[in-house]
Amino acid sequence: MKNTTFTSWQKNFLRQNPKVNSEYQKLAPEMALVKSMIAARIKQQLTQAQLADKIGTKQSVISRVESGRANPSLNFLKKVAAGLECQLEVKFF
Repeated sequence: MKNTTFTSWQKNFLRQNPKVNSEYQKLAPEMALVKSMIAARIKQQLTQAQLADKIGTKQSVISRVESGRANPSLNFLKKVAAGLECQLEVKFF
């Protein structure tokens, strides 16, 4: 069996399945948000519970956002950015 990375498998799978690829692309903004939020939290060396305490919410809320199971408001994202000591930037392009 050929040794492939997940990324190369994923690209091939999406190329062969246009409907799946279309739905995957629709989720790209949400996944980019989740990825950057997790990266910022890890960079600050904070656990989900520590971040939750800093912004006045529960760890389970942070977990739901980071797993993509929640659709956070702009106000919530501002609180997260402040808790992570970074700027929130929203772009349309």
